[in-house]
Amino acid sequence: MLDRQCSKSTCQREAVATLTYVYADSMAVVGPLAPERSPHGFDLCADHADRLSAPQGWRVVRHQTLGTGR
Repeated sequence: MLDRQCSKSTCQREAVATLTYVYADSMAVVGPLAPERSPHGFDLCADHADRLSAPQGWRVVRHQTLGTGR
């Protein structure tokens, strides 16, 4: 277990995904939890990862891990 919490300010849940932004392509990318924290990524719990929305004109890309059903 990596024992990391969601990056949302008041959330205490365990992080399961990492969010990164690709500004040049106007994309928010949500993928499996990165093995290590990154200054350019945000760790999210399952609820925040599922509910993530992006500004108008941006795309949300969700990468799934095989065998998880997410």
